[in-house]
Amino acid sequence: MPRELEADPVAVSNGLREPLSNAVTNSQWLRTLHMADFITLSNGLCGLMSIFSSLRYCLGDPNDYFNLWLAIALTPFGLFFDFMDGKVARLRKKSSLMGQELDSLADLVSFGVAPSCCAFSIGFRTAIDNAVLCYFVLCGLSRLARFNVTVANLPKDKSGKSKYFEGTPIPTTLSLVFLMAYWVHRKWIVDDIPYGVVGRDTWYAVHPAVALFFISGCAMISKSLHIPKI
Repeated sequence: MPRELEADPVAVSNGLREPLSNAVTNSQWLRTLHMADFITLSNGLCGLMSIFSSLRYCLGDPNDYFNLWLAIALTPFGLFFDFMDGKVARLRKKSSLMGQELDSLADLVSFGVAPSCCAFSIGFRTAIDNAVLCYFVLCGLSRLARFNVTVANLPKDKSGKSKYFEGTPIPTTLSLVFLMAYWVHRKWIVDDIPYGVVGRDTWYAVHPAVALFFISGCAMISKSLHIPKI
């Protein structure tokens, strides 16, 4: 989940919010990254490796599920690193504007693009399926961008953290990944996806189950849905 720089009074008072321009103009920009930022990059790496594993499954034997399982297994590791980067930033009292942007981009890869690639791999491959998966990813992108520009205006608790999420956080898309893992376990993929396909061999062919991704996308961009922070 995105790190809340505005919600960290300690970091702000200690001058730890480094201007992004410093990182851009400094030829040694790697030195501007904190430990938490490298953990964030590990989150993005898990997402990228998940995407590559999904692609390898599509190119290989459809009865060999190794790469598909690998693609699914990597996303929870992304969640682990997503959780740890914020913890480390708060413990070390070091954060940066670049870190905030890295966090959002890594989340988009691991919890937006990677799950949609898994979905494509298991059989959501019609034109309408693909349009819904694109909508799902773009909703995740919009949700992260909105968070970055509105987090300072959300109600805060005594510690300075936002009291709630506006719309479901993008890591909640892991629920879809776990569902797909169950389908893979039961071998309900490709031609055996639950609820089948409507309009098979037509331009409007669609798997009704892809509606789960549409609903998830709508939940992420909802302004009226407030999820309390634990």
